Amino acid sequence: MKQYPASAIRNVAVAGHNGVGKTTLVSALLHEAGAVNRFGRVDDGSAPTDFDPEEIERKISIGLAVAALEWKKNKINLIDTPGYGIFTSEMICAMRAADAALIVVDAVAGVEVQTEKAWQVAEEFGLPKMIVVNRMDRENADGGRVMDQIQKKFGRSCVCVEAAIGKEKGFRGAIDLIGMKGFLTDDTGKTIEGPIPQEFAEDAATLHEALVEMVAEGDDSLMETFFSQGNLTEEQMLPALRNSIRERKIVPVLFAAAGDHERGVEKILDEIVDLLPGADSFPAAAIGKDGKTDVLACDPNGPVAAIVFKTISDPFTGRLTLFRVHSGTIKADGTYWNVNRELPERFGPVFSPLGKQLNPVPEVPAGDIGVIAKLKETLTGDTLSAKEKPYRFPAVEVPEPAISFSIEPKSKGDEDKISIALAKLTEEDPSLKFHRDADTSELLLSGAGQLHVEIAVARMKRKSNVEVILHPPKVPYRETITRAAEAHGRHKKQTGGHGQFADCKIRVKPLPRGSDFEFVDDIFGGSIPRNYIPAVEKGIQDTRKKGYLAGYPMVDFRVELFDGQYHDVDSSEMAFKIAGSLAYKDAMEKAKPTILEPIMKVGVRAPQEYMGDLMGDLTSRRGRPSGMDQIGDDAVVKAEVPLSEMLAYSAVLRSLTQGRGSFTMELSHYEELPRPLQEKLIAERAKLLHKADADAD
Repeated sequence: MKQYPASAIRNVAVAGHNGVGKTTLVSALLHEAGAVNRFGRVDDGSAPTDFDPEEIERKISIGLAVAALEWKKNKINLIDTPGYGIFTSEMICAMRAADAALIVVDAVAGVEVQTEKAWQVAEEFGLPKMIVVNRMDRENADGGRVMDQIQKKFGRSCVCVEAAIGKEKGFRGAIDLIGMKGFLTDDTGKTIEGPIPQEFAEDAATLHEALVEMVAEGDDSLMETFFSQGNLTEEQMLPALRNSIRERKIVPVLFAAAGDHERGVEKILDEIVDLLPGADSFPAAAIGKDGKTDVLACDPNGPVAAIVFKTISDPFTGRLTLFRVHSGTIKADGTYWNVNRELPERFGPVFSPLGKQLNPVPEVPAGDIGVIAKLKETLTGDTLSAKEKPYRFPAVEVPEPAISFSIEPKSKGDEDKISIALAKLTEEDPSLKFHRDADTSELLLSGAGQLHVEIAVARMKRKSNVEVILHPPKVPYRETITRAAEAHGRHKKQTGGHGQFADCKIRVKPLPRGSDFEFVDDIFGGSIPRNYIPAVEKGIQDTRKKGYLAGYPMVDFRVELFDGQYHDVDSSEMAFKIAGSLAYKDAMEKAKPTILEPIMKVGVRAPQEYMGDLMGDLTSRRGRPSGMDQIGDDAVVKAEVPLSEMLAYSAVLRSLTQGRGSFTMELSHYEELPRPLQEKLIAERAKLLHKADADAD
């Protein structure tokens, strides 16, 4: 593959809900551009960007994948992302490396949960967006209805730059509303440019006028031209439209059926090149050696600065590292400085990725995406730079895990290998976390959902030959207080020589949900010396992690340290740390602690005939329905449900809907657990902790 300047590179994250044909669209784009010889299919495991054995077996995308193609003297790096909510972290990492987001929407289902999430993440990164309404050849496909949904959800900035020619089995291509030409794709997949079919001419003229008005609104001089001429030429429109898309004032909408005949696919490639910004459009903010933020131009001759946005652990090739170069040039066989870990990494060959196929290149210049194999220390989120002039990018932030499972090795001989295997998993997927519970000594693997953890375990078996048993997931309960109180902690111990003495008085006050913890120093007059105050906070911090009622972290409260005593000889940091923990325990006895449970925002989608049973089941799970939407022939019921009631919901939903239902779930908030359930939980937790203590003895 040739080397391209940043202005001729498009880095595009392809995102959307699961099942809308994102991976199929990427396959079609690659095939249309000649990057692959045959159209890859998800169903037979030949899709270029679904190459992980778990993806092929389950027929879903699990991790992001990059595939490069060349089109009209430009390079397009397509970053295919999973559509399931449990893999949102992959979409986030993809958009961190992209300059634009291509959001795929199903022509039947319309705007769905992950459509909204893709839009939200793109907005957070400030990315220009393009929407493709895909699968226009499906039964009940309706581009007009879906376009209405898109504008209702995301605003009138979403405007058609194409009009669909037909729908369902009659979908034949699209009308270019900029140049007012028809592009029909025949049954061989060949796209032919021609006049607009007469039966679509009137609708196309109306949509063209709406597009012209939207473009003119963003440019005063064009608005004057529009008023004087009554229209704009293609040459007048294109630069202004391109600029409005870059500034996120307009989101272009296109139509396609990226299946056997690849209808509308060629025009998508054209519009990516013509409308979406080049890789040099957005200078990158990076933190320099002096701690100040600099803005780095996308210059291949500038200081080297590249962000790692994906790590893949391959049992044969070793660790693969995907990176986006924002400044400078990464060259094969060079040495670069990992700014986060403060160590050098020696490079071997560098590659341009096409799924699992790696094409060698001599260098990866600013604006481009590359792959390097076998880096020893570098992980997702790290910045590669030059030691003499290091720059660091902000870390890639991924959602915290929502659910945890206790795991144990099937074989006693694997106990030593399991931590290494888990470390490899978390290198590849930073949204997975593992740790050993300090109270129960259980090894916990945490992820975004049950399927997420199950897939991780399957990968661990395949890649590291370590099999584990999953035990029921842990619900991340929290504890908090319900009223203010004053408390006293005094630590006094006299042994031979110096004794130990510390005394502190605190006030505790409840805070709003999500506030976690605040510590306020209200000491006046030196009753506690300044150098001992952090020790009081440390004692409280360490103790609150173990809660009070059932061993869950204590959150959403403020501690005000307002008085105390010290001794010139016997006081120490350790003494005040102990006094702080004693004051905390005293406060908990007075502040009416309670247990909080996580409440999930749940969306359950299924055919309408199952809604009665689903609503009844959710209510029986202490769920509170909050609304219902209609999507094609399906209904989506929305509800808030405690996580503890949703742990085995996948199997229940399959049973209730004969396998035709699906659900999404994300954390909404925490609220107080009903008192009878608190008492039961406290008793169970005490029994578990007692058993752990007995086993330790």
